[in-house]
Amino acid sequence: MAYPVNTHPHTSRLRRWWPTAAIFGFVVALTAGAVGPSTAATEASLAPSPKHIRATRLITHLMERYHYRKTRLDDELSRALLQQFIENLDSNRSYFLIEDIRQFERSKNNFDDYLKSAELKPAYAIFTVFHKRVQERVAFAESLVQKPFDFAIDEQYRYDRRDVEWAQSQEQLDNIWRKRVKNDVLNLRLTGKDDADIVDTLRKRYRRLERRTTQLNADDVFQYFVNAYVSTVEPHTAYFSPRTSENFKIRMSLSLEGIGAVLQTENDYTEVRSVVPGGPADKSEQLKSGDRIVGVGQGVDEAMVDVIGWRLDDVVDLIRGPKGTVLRLDILPKNAGPEGPIKNITLTRNRIQLDEQAAQKSIHRVESGGRTQTIGVIELPAFYVDFEAKSRGDADFRSTTRDVGNLLTELEDAGVDGIVMDLRGNGGGSLSESTSLTGLFIESGPVVQVKDSSGRLQVNVDPDPAIVYEGPLAVLVDRQSASASEIFAGAIQDYGRGIIIGEPTFGKGTVQNLFSLDRFAGGDDTPLGQLKLTVAQFFRINGESTQHRGVVPDIVFPTVIDADDQGERSLENALPWAAIQPTAFQRHRFHDGPDPFIKTRSRHEHRIGNDAGFTYLIAEAEERAANAARKEISLLEMQRREQQEQRASESLARENRLRTALGLETVGSIDTTDEGNDTDDTDDTEFPGDVLLDEATRVLADYIVASRPGGELQQTIAGDTSVLTTSSQADQTLEVESEIVR
Repeated sequence: MAYPVNTHPHTSRLRRWWPTAAIFGFVVALTAGAVGPSTAATEASLAPSPKHIRATRLITHLMERYHYRKTRLDDELSRALLQQFIENLDSNRSYFLIEDIRQFERSKNNFDDYLKSAELKPAYAIFTVFHKRVQERVAFAESLVQKPFDFAIDEQYRYDRRDVEWAQSQEQLDNIWRKRVKNDVLNLRLTGKDDADIVDTLRKRYRRLERRTTQLNADDVFQYFVNAYVSTVEPHTAYFSPRTSENFKIRMSLSLEGIGAVLQTENDYTEVRSVVPGGPADKSEQLKSGDRIVGVGQGVDEAMVDVIGWRLDDVVDLIRGPKGTVLRLDILPKNAGPEGPIKNITLTRNRIQLDEQAAQKSIHRVESGGRTQTIGVIELPAFYVDFEAKSRGDADFRSTTRDVGNLLTELEDAGVDGIVMDLRGNGGGSLSESTSLTGLFIESGPVVQVKDSSGRLQVNVDPDPAIVYEGPLAVLVDRQSASASEIFAGAIQDYGRGIIIGEPTFGKGTVQNLFSLDRFAGGDDTPLGQLKLTVAQFFRINGESTQHRGVVPDIVFPTVIDADDQGERSLENALPWAAIQPTAFQRHRFHDGPDPFIKTRSRHEHRIGNDAGFTYLIAEAEERAANAARKEISLLEMQRREQQEQRASESLARENRLRTALGLETVGSIDTTDEGNDTDDTDDTEFPGDVLLDEATRVLADYIVASRPGGELQQTIAGDTSVLTTSSQADQTLEVESEIVR
């Protein structure tokens, strides 16, 4: 699932991506014959048309009337809009000069008036300057490619320029680009390419950089500008051009063809936002969230195409393809620095069925309190429902609640002592399913409160008084658990029905509706696109917002280095946390006597302090955080090679320490992959194992023992005895039409 983004997921601010549609991500999954690249446009054709004027009037009307955050079109918004538009075009401050910015800022208080009057020419004029600067930079870069560079000079290249001043002069910008080209050459040298290959690769890359700007048409420029406006108000509101709307419809299909990956643009890289459960990427275990795609090859032997610097939708078009065809990708793993190393993977495109994304069960046996506890696990990748079958009136339509209800019955029949609901990576889905799923674990009562833009409050309640499962329960979440996942986890926590375990969740508690602008076209058949509009906000039954903070687990795993740089908390202009009056509900009490949670948490803290798996995951997370915090890189070839060798050596040492702890054979070398998945010839399907799930089952087993009369757990650490309370999140709508906007 593509929402919420993060976007990402792991940045300190909302990225301005190529194109703006990348804010939502694209699932690379569909049949061949997709919409082709934008038609090349001359500067003369880059002008607003009557359809853009009509769309502007509709969008400003919808924003002012229906958006949850009431925002006036005034000078303050005008200044923010201009800044956002500039950064959407040149997020890394590598093209515009300070004199350009000063020229643009002469009209900084006028863009609200431009929107009111649907005057779009000033925005197109800014883009024309941008186009000119790109042409200048590409010509300069090409002139440097064949010139020799001295890689023995000790100098640094600042590759992340988002927080620095704009270049003061042409000479300063030339020096920035000299270092950029030098770094590009050095990166390719480190991969083993010879001089001729380096020149050919970089020439094509830079020419493509200029061509992708030339190929932007009037619709693309309009989309940039409008999204600068709406994202200034709130990050989950967005305009889809007609072409982007088609990609969006494809992405929301329940049955897809392709590799099953959600992509976004991060600086010049195409980054994997997430993988779709059940897809080829997921099944291969070769492609991970955070990996960067730098090359794409068709079939088993076609030449690899360098895609660094490509616009996202063109990369998507290159990766798409029909079922059964082979795709090769060059990957810069997320644990690797910008210098590599790069690994090559091969995937076979296939059809992604709903069945493969459905809930699944497993049984785990855990030692606790002197006996073996049997723990059932239900893995839930998404909150799904077969809307078509439901609308037809089919009595047996497929849904999350039905599937999980059946699995709960099967696990109880198998005699499990407790159940873990695994919602890691679950980005949400149907709001009604999150409500009805909660009802499987409670007798009756409210689940979530929804407040719309008019201030009206609706309380969604458990639709069925029957309880399917009354036993011990834990919910495992992570930083990508969002939307319906947070509604469910928040309700379980508020009722005291189970223990929430894992990482603080994403924290997006807003509702989006999708408005087709074509409905208001007044008989004109010219497509205008769509507007995804934030229309409501979710609140937990305890009155706390499901927005921004996310659900904070009762037991927080130490695998998150900086939660403030993740999820909704990292997005600019995100709605703040808020609170309303709680609704009436009755907390569940699973145990009698002293709270068993105190002993359970102490035992957990003692255990993970000595756990090799957690030590490994924390070290990996620290390395990723260190790489993400870097903004400069050395242009000394010797130093770069030494750094590459040092990182490989440290990664190998971490892996072998964990292998030794698990009783596995050590290895002599590994590729830099996500969470230690090695790519040598050793078949270690159990390495590194699911460290987080294993600990979640141990926590629940301890809680079961401590909750029983006379149940004893040795309390090894005296810690804070308070159970954390939380907020939560969701991204679904109040109507079936928008319920699939996830």
